[in-house]
Amino acid sequence: MSERADGGFASALGLLTVIGGGRRAGAEAVAWFPVVGAGLGTVLGAAWWALGRVFPPLVAGGLVVAADLVLTGMLHVDGLVDTADGVLPHLDGARRLVVMAEPQVGAFGVAAAVAVLLVRFAALSSAVPSSVVKGVLLLGGLWVASRSIMALALVHLPSARESGMAAAFRGSRPVTGALGLLVSAAALVAWHPVAAPAVLGGELLGAGAVLLLAMRRLGGQTGDVLGAAGLLGETLGLVLASAKW
Repeated sequence: MSERADGGFASALGLLTVIGGGRRAGAEAVAWFPVVGAGLGTVLGAAWWALGRVFPPLVAGGLVVAADLVLTGMLHVDGLVDTADGVLPHLDGARRLVVMAEPQVGAFGVAAAVAVLLVRFAALSSAVPSSVVKGVLLLGGLWVASRSIMALALVHLPSARESGMAAAFRGSRPVTGALGLLVSAAALVAWHPVAAPAVLGGELLGAGAVLLLAMRRLGGQTGDVLGAAGLLGETLGLVLASAKW
């Protein structure tokens, strides 16, 4: 692995997880977003199965939700809170970005975070995977897709701010976002060939709805918007995966 690629992976890991000391990430990190997502999903999927062997589904599901929050440093939940506070109320465009940058949390953000976390908990608690492979394929596939969507949005959508985290990735042109979606599709088909199209389609729909709303109300994406899109997409994917297929 080249020095540049190694640095890109380390900075992506430090940005998207609590591992790596919160490294400052640049454009080269975007290519590694799907890889970090694969690692997170693999760890969580294996933990989901293992916890289900010891605890009832409700406890196992709750612990997986908590583990995800710990591993990601609640980065994407923070993005969801800020995005909800910025794009959902009746505000003008300039004021929306100001609200998103403020440290205070509003009612819209609290409601969105509580609702999403409860739905994730319910979906993961509905059942535990029958094997470690099934758990890894499902969560690995969903988490790869969410980080791939973030990478693609960074490349193809304008930034709503001249400065900020998302603006720091300007100029990146990774192809791994598209490759990540292909890997996600393959993993989900291996998990459940019948449910896979709906699960991946739901994830794309959830994330796409957040990005579309941000484009309409903010004029572009931000780091908070990307986190919200990934989190909502994962959540809708989990809900559809929990259906009685």
